[in-house]
Amino acid sequence: MKVLLDTHALLWWLSDSEKLGPTAREIIADPAHDILVSIVSLWEIAIKIRIGKLDADINEITDAIPAEGFTLLQITLEHLKVLMGLPMHHRDPFDHLLMAQALSEQASFLSGDSQMTHYSIDRINCS
Repeated sequence: MKVLLDTHALLWWLSDSEKLGPTAREIIADPAHDILVSIVSLWEIAIKIRIGKLDADINEITDAIPAEGFTLLQITLEHLKVLMGLPMHHRDPFDHLLMAQALSEQASFLSGDSQMTHYSIDRINCS
């Protein structure tokens, strides 16, 4: 199974947070699954660090991606084309692009965000 991690799911995994439930942990830990981390999440993390909304080290996070066996997903033109067709149920541009990537890559989206239920996306809940 191919799974794209939402930004908070990545951070919860890396910090071993209890917010990430047992099913989500099993999915991420299973080497048979292709776990994707989007450059969009890294961009969101960098912005939140810069404005003081997140206390984290971007170098530690970027180093952890290959160490965990995750695949870094870049933004492609296909992702942007899918993005243009998404409805505007909410306004978070990071979430929109992450959902477009999941749809385009035919990946499940591992997220705890309840707003994702408004979209026709294969979502796995974090809890």
